[in-house]
Amino acid sequence: MSLACGSISLALLAVIFALLMTVNGHPQCLDFMPPFEPAEPLSLCQEYSKFGCCTREQDYELRKQFDEILRSLPQNSRTVCEKHVMNILCQECSPYASHLYDLETTQVKKPLPGLCPKYCSSIPSECINALLSTTIDPSVRKTLSPSDPKTFCESTKITDMDYCYPDIITNEKFSNDIQKSIQGTGGAECLCFKQLVVGLRNPTVLVHAGDGTHRIFIGEQYGKVHVYLPDFSKIDTPFLDLSKNILTSTRRGDERGFLGMAFHPDFKQNGRLFVYYSIGDDKHQKIRISEFRIASHDPNQVDRASEKVLLELDEPAGNHNGGQLLFGTDGYLYAFTGDGGKAGDPWGKRGNGQNLSSLLGKVIRIDINHPDDSVPYVIPRDNPFVGQPNVRPEIYAYGQRNSWRCSVDRGDPVTGEGRGRIFCGDVGQGKWEEVDIIKKGGNYGWRAFEGFECFDKKLCNTPELANHIPPIHVYSHSVGKSITGGYMYRGCLYPNMRGQYIYGDFWTGLIFSLTEDAKKGAWNNKVICVGGDDTCNNGVRGLYAPNILSFGEDEAGELYMLSTDYASTSHEGGVVYRLVDPSRNAQVWLHISFCSCASCYVSSGLCEDISCPAEKVRLLQSQKSRNDKTVIEQGPSLNHDTTLCGRPKTDLGTVTSVRRAGTHAPARLSRLILNVTIYTVQF
Repeated sequence: MSLACGSISLALLAVIFALLMTVNGHPQCLDFMPPFEPAEPLSLCQEYSKFGCCTREQDYELRKQFDEILRSLPQNSRTVCEKHVMNILCQECSPYASHLYDLETTQVKKPLPGLCPKYCSSIPSECINALLSTTIDPSVRKTLSPSDPKTFCESTKITDMDYCYPDIITNEKFSNDIQKSIQGTGGAECLCFKQLVVGLRNPTVLVHAGDGTHRIFIGEQYGKVHVYLPDFSKIDTPFLDLSKNILTSTRRGDERGFLGMAFHPDFKQNGRLFVYYSIGDDKHQKIRISEFRIASHDPNQVDRASEKVLLELDEPAGNHNGGQLLFGTDGYLYAFTGDGGKAGDPWGKRGNGQNLSSLLGKVIRIDINHPDDSVPYVIPRDNPFVGQPNVRPEIYAYGQRNSWRCSVDRGDPVTGEGRGRIFCGDVGQGKWEEVDIIKKGGNYGWRAFEGFECFDKKLCNTPELANHIPPIHVYSHSVGKSITGGYMYRGCLYPNMRGQYIYGDFWTGLIFSLTEDAKKGAWNNKVICVGGDDTCNNGVRGLYAPNILSFGEDEAGELYMLSTDYASTSHEGGVVYRLVDPSRNAQVWLHISFCSCASCYVSSGLCEDISCPAEKVRLLQSQKSRNDKTVIEQGPSLNHDTTLCGRPKTDLGTVTSVRRAGTHAPARLSRLILNVTIYTVQF
């Protein structure tokens, strides 16, 4: 059965509804910085003393305004209206202030915060005039009559009423508490998770080196990267430690930090890798893309002194930092930048996304294999804007808002179809999240368009936007509020998942699948259901932390999800999961040929694209039949230190092995091709 359910059952609808009801809010202040804990407790807005957007000084200014408004009221109204006036004023200190005042969507702060209809209609009419005094906008005071509560409440509606006051502070989904895990209830057609690593501080990166060692490299937002061996044992000494150089904070929702890492396609030979991270301070922040080299004394450590800065870009605001690095099938390095932050890309007449003299809001493509004496990289000759005046030649595509997680399609293992496509999840503004396929010279529309919808009416109808490339899929903010891009699954373990682009939403915790219908030129999106305890067992679970930070892929093409239950670098709630299809429970035929391993491949069916390490291994095996079971007996030359194709020998049935479940380790390798004799073993 396909993981992308063809029709949504009542049970699945219940799961989706539950997930949506546990969506976590997106905390953001009026300056678009993440909320914080004030150095001193607040006097007026005490409910935001632990987590909010006001300093003691700002709270003091609100207190003065509060006192002034109360003095203007008749004595008999003060007691009735005091609480309402304080509630309205204090929403500037709310950790969701940018949403409450619709600033995230409209780029203009509304005179009054968004009020939930039930609460607004309960406000006594005698207090409305006092509440109007909280705004300095004379047009609001003039058009809204205190005797017309209905019109007043209409004026307090915001684009996304999920953020209206007071529901936003009384609803658990917007609390500052650790979020509850998502628990599935579905059957065998749903997804399970193998928990592999815990205790991480906002894991943002999971990559492999492509060197045949099958090591996994996990980077955390605060700046440390660790190596995990094929059995997911951790090497304690960090692979790379940039924690003293990284610009980030412990504030929940801070988007700055260690954001991306990519290994050179020839890393095994040249030891080169590249990272993308934030530097500077709150007043002057930048993104930096650097090259490092592996340490000569230890393949599991980076030579910290080898850093060569390739590129630094000023970030005018603290959000929308982009962060993806990857190598295309053409061998060039691609970097994906955000639009510079705040809301609505307010930088200049057209915004950074449409400004071809800026590298913000772009896909950058550079050649790091042929640097000259003046710059650490050169421009590929076939970049689309080479030679054009006032255009940065590094630009490969533009019109991106804030791509968060992009990936290269390995291609269909049989036909090669799709190979080299670059998928991106581009985080939306106030209404739509989108998935794009990046094409050379493509304009993806931002800030003129958000998804398929016109966002900036002055730009939408200009000639430059006439041929912009629309997304292959969008979903609204009633479904999720922050996309996390994923991968096109081309692995060997789960045939049902092949050809599906797996991605998720950071805030709702929903996981989706996009499948291409090439004949119709369309993409079909499905919610992937999560298995219950009856489905997800034997070492896997239908349970995961809800804030989906990133996805990753190992050398064999298997997928991983990185998530947390509280998005702060001070919290060790980050987890890495392997995605598991429980419906893969059929018998698996394991074909093994043994001899010296000069080169080998791990494959299933026609999946034969994973190089293995060239360890010299001699395996002498014999085959015996016992009843209906086929048994492998270990030969004498396989010692305890041997690994084969990056896997510990116990993964290969080095003890007598019998029929086993598809999720058991031996079934992970459907075929090992070494050299000579082929043995067939049924697990």
